[in-house]
Amino acid sequence: MRKLLNKMWNDERGNVLVVMGATLPLFVGAAGLATDTIQWTLWKRQLQRAADSAAIAGVYERVQYKNDLDKVKAAVTKDLALNHHTGIALSSGFPQTSLVADSTDGTQTLRVKVALQVARPLSFSGMFMSAAPAIYAESTAASVPGTDDYCVISLEDTSNTGITGSGNAGVEMDCGMITNSSAANSAIAKGNVTMKASVIASVGGIEKSDNWVVEKYDPYVSKMTDPYASLSPDPSVMDCTSTKVVVRGGPNETISTAPTITADYDFDASYAANGNKSINCFSGIDVASNTTVNLPAGVYYIDGGNVNIQGTLTGTDVTIVLTNRNTSSTATIGTFDMNAQAKMTLSAPTTGTWAGMAIYQDRRAVNQPKQNPNKINGGSTGIIEGVLYFPNQGLAYNGDGTSDFVCTRIVSRRVTFSGNNTTGNTTKIKKDCASKGIPSFEGGRLVRLVA
Repeated sequence: MRKLLNKMWNDERGNVLVVMGATLPLFVGAAGLATDTIQWTLWKRQLQRAADSAAIAGVYERVQYKNDLDKVKAAVTKDLALNHHTGIALSSGFPQTSLVADSTDGTQTLRVKVALQVARPLSFSGMFMSAAPAIYAESTAASVPGTDDYCVISLEDTSNTGITGSGNAGVEMDCGMITNSSAANSAIAKGNVTMKASVIASVGGIEKSDNWVVEKYDPYVSKMTDPYASLSPDPSVMDCTSTKVVVRGGPNETISTAPTITADYDFDASYAANGNKSINCFSGIDVASNTTVNLPAGVYYIDGGNVNIQGTLTGTDVTIVLTNRNTSSTATIGTFDMNAQAKMTLSAPTTGTWAGMAIYQDRRAVNQPKQNPNKINGGSTGIIEGVLYFPNQGLAYNGDGTSDFVCTRIVSRRVTFSGNNTTGNTTKIKKDCASKGIPSFEGGRLVRLVA
């Protein structure tokens, strides 16, 4: 181009000047349009980026507050204050924020759509336009299914910490942990604890620490759905009022309430005394030190009482259900307490309504935010294969030190791992447990831009 211009400049023929004069507006116009195109593209890209960021922020807010449009709009406005970089004020009536219905297949939920518009004259084109051109951008974000596999799920959905590792506990799993806590430190590992997992995920924040040995930190994910939200005990199947029970070492007893399982409870005798009908409802399980209770296969409904284990408890194809046949929302629900010197070898059934469930606590149990009413302090020979489900109370878990990884799952409001792994009591949990009736708990729904 420079050579051409020099040639024209040095050409002494007058017609060249005429040609130059005629074509100069084309050169100027082309340069002006090129400049305007670059500027318009930059503004459009910046506006689209702002819309994308605002839509994602809106979904995160919707995760917390569902269909509260005012809160979602406030989150969008706050995000735009940080990420709208065009330098141009939004047009009147923008941003436009709307809550979009979930997709029909359920893969996209809590969708938020954000539309933005700005208008500003372009340097060259503006001389020929009566009004500044509008630049429009819109974006839709949604919560989509995650792919991580979790062995520990904390359902705590407040600002209280959901997962805690303390003392000298040792936790090792080839799957992940997730909490619905919105706290800045929703999952804490402190002391000399070692928490090894594929991922630690949270609705809130997670402070990195040498105590966490994870492949990735995944804060600010969507809430994890309770995988057993639809599972509830049926009071009509609970036989809690058998009139005759034979207790080993004593005569027949006539009772009006469910018996308590102790080391002296004779399941065979009670079965015969009941006309070959199993009693499946008890007022509690109380296993004293130096005693053993072997539970036959079945579902054991605990009617308003507690399970207290200081000795040894065993059972194959067994589910223990802490519930209450009284259907009142305030009915008393018992707790599970396994003493530090106790031993428990328990495996859940692999089929049926209670497949994969080892210990179930009714969700009517009263939440105690500052306490862990349920405790499992297993000895070195204790193994639990199945789900430990405490959806509205905390669980303190002191591991079952084993040389092999086991199919234990924890779904609890809060989970605290504690203890002393210097004695080899490292909790080892594996993820592939379909053969035990335990499904994969995939989730940690992610927030992504969608079409």
